[in-house]
Amino acid sequence: MGTVQASKNEERGLFIKSIVKGVLLATSVSLILICVFAFLLRFVDISVDYIKPINQVIKILSILLGTFVGLKKMNEMGLIAGFLIGFLYTVLAFFVFSLLNGGLSFNPSLINDLIFGGICGAISGVISVNLFSRRK
Repeated sequence: MGTVQASKNEERGLFIKSIVKGVLLATSVSLILICVFAFLLRFVDISVDYIKPINQVIKILSILLGTFVGLKKMNEMGLIAGFLIGFLYTVLAFFVFSLLNGGLSFNPSLINDLIFGGICGAISGVISVNLFSRRK
């Protein structure tokens, strides 16, 4: 009975560790890509119409990379773990970028971003777990 409990604790630990790793990596990637994009904006004249779609692509790439790396060692629960990575990344990114911008400002688009992040993460999680579990 003790080995079953130890196994469940290991699985739970791997699950939490994978999510934290994915969220932190996604946030780091996002910070780097946003800085690169901001640097490019100083030298390249990009229409305002393109800024929001480019930010969305940066979010998607960040969540995708964070989920793929975070869930690399997991064989199941990709949907839930991916959703949590996308959702928690969105929360953390909101706070980080708000603080960098000088203050928190909640608006209705945050709810859309949370849903979008969760869905992107869930899809990435399913793909990631199925992709990596077939390699083993």
